[in-house]
Amino acid sequence: MPEQAPGAICSTRPAAPNGFQGLALGFDYGTRRIGVAVGSRLTGAARPLCVIGADRKRQWNDIAALVGTWQPAVLVVGVARYPDGAANPMTQRCERFARQLHGRTGLAVARVDERYSSAVAGAGRASDQDAAAVILQQWLDEGAGA
Repeated sequence: MPEQAPGAICSTRPAAPNGFQGLALGFDYGTRRIGVAVGSRLTGAARPLCVIGADRKRQWNDIAALVGTWQPAVLVVGVARYPDGAANPMTQRCERFARQLHGRTGLAVARVDERYSSAVAGAGRASDQDAAAVILQQWLDEGAGA
């Protein structure tokens, strides 16, 4: 069984069979923590996976380990915005994180408007990984990049 990503609180599973293109990892980016979820285009369902620390060097090691373990076809990042759709102070950070994900993994990175993900996940009670699952589920529900 693969090892867990260092510093990540994750469940792990064997890598997907070669050629399986249905897995996606979703990310709820934050300056302190990054929530991660896993979902499948085949089932159309997402679930919380883990939370990793946002320490710059360590986060990339953790993300590389998750990508290596899960072998997703696509990564999905929630992009923060104000309720009216305008950019907020986190918007550019989320976009930068998405660009870096693509550059470091070579995988396609989809973006999802995450304005209401915390509310849907249960603001104040939900974890970052729950918010990541809401973001990823929204992407799956919207047609998974089709």
